[in-house]
Amino acid sequence: MIVTFGEIMLRLAPPDFERFLQTPRFVATFGGGEANVAVALAGFGLPAKFVTVLPDANPIADAAVGELRRFGVETSGIVRGKGRMGIYYLEAGANQRPSKVVYDREYSAIALAKLGDIPWESVFAGATWFHITGITPAISASLADLAAEALRHARAAGAVISCDLNYRKNLWKWGAKASEVMPKLMGLVDVAIANEEDVQMALGLQAEVDVHSGQLDRAQYEALTKTVLAAYPNLRAIAITLRESHSASHNGWSACLNDRQQFLLSKQYQITHIVDRVGGGDSFAAGLIYGLTTMPARQDALEFAVAASCLKHSVMGDFSRSTLAEVNALLKDGGSGRVQR
Repeated sequence: MIVTFGEIMLRLAPPDFERFLQTPRFVATFGGGEANVAVALAGFGLPAKFVTVLPDANPIADAAVGELRRFGVETSGIVRGKGRMGIYYLEAGANQRPSKVVYDREYSAIALAKLGDIPWESVFAGATWFHITGITPAISASLADLAAEALRHARAAGAVISCDLNYRKNLWKWGAKASEVMPKLMGLVDVAIANEEDVQMALGLQAEVDVHSGQLDRAQYEALTKTVLAAYPNLRAIAITLRESHSASHNGWSACLNDRQQFLLSKQYQITHIVDRVGGGDSFAAGLIYGLTTMPARQDALEFAVAASCLKHSVMGDFSRSTLAEVNALLKDGGSGRVQR
């Protein structure tokens, strides 16, 4: 069983690449980093459990649980408590206009959760892998404590632990910097996932790469991964996603992996008509977890993760809806997009 822990939110987005309130309509779905990973893993056929805290007697929260169950995610670890449902608003970018995210997450049920609210021993019964992101400890001081508690219990249960650093500057508002919190959590992690900005802002490690130029010098990334592995001897591996942002609609997408034995680079995909990039990193994390748990070759695991996240860019909403067969088909035919009959 693969366990993920974090916040699931109501996502409100204008349709058809419209600006906020260009017309008075929002498309309502659900999303959140760790929930997205659980949904993708369930879609790949692995048992996945999502753990969170949702508000009591709240029909929107009930609908979120129902949506997770529809995708095959185990929800027995979800706790109900005081607070509200977190919300985020997304204005999808196009061409040279960037996407915008507005968070409305203060005083959500999970932000108010405290140590001891989640029965970790039962949550991790039978768990083989635990995944969390840097978004969760960014939400509140009490949730940062709860994230550390989760990591300690996962370690005690013998689960492999992965963490996607996922630095979000608009969330770290409760008093501590990410670079003050995340390094302590990283000391309990086996597999790290990040991009170059995450490494700099969440871990305080300098990366000699330009995150805004749209061009990535891959020669620098082996040095970057070695720097992180040297700083955290507990890490078994680190994966870095490489996004060349030519515009909001056109990204180059690839990744690298260093498992202390070898440095690997994936194939690069040119994604020229992005439908929705939100959740792309979570699909990469899910694909990497799937690959590392089912494939003997690290290169195959990395290629699977990049292909899975590439496909997510073609799907509206936070959740990946790609099947195992679809990811393997992309790996086989290279993404020609031919009609399947």
